Amino acid sequence: MRTITLEEHFASPAFMEGPGRPIREQARLVDAVMQQIPEQLCDLGDKRIAAMDAADISMQVLSLTAPGVEQSEPEAAESLAREANDYLADAVRRYPKRLGGFASLPIAKPETAVKELQRMVQNNGFLGAVINGHNRGRYLDDRYFWPILECAEALQVPIYLHPTRPPQGVADIYYGGFSPLVTNLLGMAGWGWHVETAVHIIRMIVGGVFDRYPGLQVIIGHMGETLPFMIQRMDHTMTPERTKLKRPIGAYLRENVHYTFSGFNYTSIFLNLLLEVGVDRMMFSADHPYSSMREARDFLDRLPVSGADREKIAHRNAERLLRIPIQ
Repeated sequence: MRTITLEEHFASPAFMEGPGRPIREQARLVDAVMQQIPEQLCDLGDKRIAAMDAADISMQVLSLTAPGVEQSEPEAAESLAREANDYLADAVRRYPKRLGGFASLPIAKPETAVKELQRMVQNNGFLGAVINGHNRGRYLDDRYFWPILECAEALQVPIYLHPTRPPQGVADIYYGGFSPLVTNLLGMAGWGWHVETAVHIIRMIVGGVFDRYPGLQVIIGHMGETLPFMIQRMDHTMTPERTKLKRPIGAYLRENVHYTFSGFNYTSIFLNLLLEVGVDRMMFSADHPYSSMREARDFLDRLPVSGADREKIAHRNAERLLRIPIQ
């Protein structure tokens, strides 16, 4: 069975010496598995392909790893995004059937971001864009960023909204006061990343993004970043009469958002997502190199779904959304 994974990460050498430097420093302080992360991120060659083969992964669609360029100074973000995109484009040209790309964008400069998205999609065959959360406390419901969203809708490519740290003031209040390790875990992969992304999506909905751009499609990971659990509650409390939106909150979450696994290999959470949004909105991912491709692949094989639905999750939904040629 063909498998396409959609939240898979890479880093360029320039990124690892700039915004990605903390990844190197943190990896040195943890275990032997984490110490391999920097090398795995920068490897877009035969070692990555061999690891995919060993895990029975047919294709990875790659994104610049968090924190991306969204927290960098605008000029630095522009050069870092272009360098990372070119680095990835070269790998995609070398392995066109095995690797795809989401473009990194300097969203602090929307006109520049639009040109970069057009360049990577139209000239380099990229499949969409990745945005790593807020831009120094500004979210995509801010109309300042809407030219980027308009461009994505016009190009018919999705935006993968990846988690990032909450704004520092929020992080200090919500997650401070513990040991550095616990504060870091609580504010990121243990809790804060996921709630932060959920808030971002809801801000986009109630801010009217999808009423203005109804064709825009967004992808989020981690089985929905806590959102599926809240759909019915939000529909009950934030009705169109109150929000002045064209549709209920749940309609946007079922019609404008797609969901991947990203290392959440948990059956009960999968079933909740399946019941709330339906199989046509769900797509496979492994979160490589931060999570195991082999474990993700085994989880896919164990899903309590029909063979036809497993095929949709494994590759058919991604092929349809990203217009990847069927093999």
